[in-house]
Amino acid sequence: MSSIKDALEYRFGDNVAEIPDVLEASGFHEKLAARRSHRDFKPDPLDPALVHGLCALALCAPSKSDLQQRDIVVIESGEQRAKLMDIIPGNRWMLTAPSFLVFCANNRRQRQIAEWRDKPFANDHLDAFFNASVDAGIALATFMMAAESIGLGCCPVSMIRNKSREVSALLGLPDHVFAVAGLGLGWPAQEGKISMRLPLPATVHVDRFSETRILDHIASYDARRAAAQPFSSQRHVEDFGESENYGWSEDKARQYSRPDRADFGAFIREKKFDLR
Repeated sequence: MSSIKDALEYRFGDNVAEIPDVLEASGFHEKLAARRSHRDFKPDPLDPALVHGLCALALCAPSKSDLQQRDIVVIESGEQRAKLMDIIPGNRWMLTAPSFLVFCANNRRQRQIAEWRDKPFANDHLDAFFNASVDAGIALATFMMAAESIGLGCCPVSMIRNKSREVSALLGLPDHVFAVAGLGLGWPAQEGKISMRLPLPATVHVDRFSETRILDHIASYDARRAAAQPFSSQRHVEDFGESENYGWSEDKARQYSRPDRADFGAFIREKKFDLR
């Protein structure tokens, strides 16, 4: 892609406004516009000092009320990595990523501080879980931006929540701490592709939420993506058959047609969160 606008128009379609010069002049924004996920890495190991430096940069990210409710587990042991991959075997590429990290939400520390300072913990409800989850997500996104700015490739892994109990036990996560996502990291072996996204009018709102022409926006996105980035296979053909017009919306409807992580709420309650 020759410019930010080219990359954004490929990703979102032809509804991208003119890009201000201040954004066009930034190499960082050009990389962000054209960012790609990577699952194929060179075998070159990563310096642990680099990985830990990126962790430090990630933890510079904003945190709700300065509560700092996010931790990172860097998986350095080959044995520990193998055990983690045995728990979530669906993505074997994770074994070849030179580095693998797990981003965790940590509401435990806040409760410990209340106990140490002899203060009541008066906010034991859903917001405690939500705040820690968001903090972890912000740290994950910040880590990825820091890593990709120097040419590293990343791919987040939400699959670890499919086996939350097993991952929690392996990593020794105590009550009120849980894994939000993993992250594979390394020098890319190939360029990767820009993932197309829904058109901006479907997802950017002014003053009030609007679903004006939402069906049209999704239909045009389905067609554009099917033409440029068709799915290699169709989900759950045994239930729904083969579709002649298999696009993003059909794929996502099928994906959520079967229960997934139905026990996650129970797991979070086992972690002693009160979700009222």
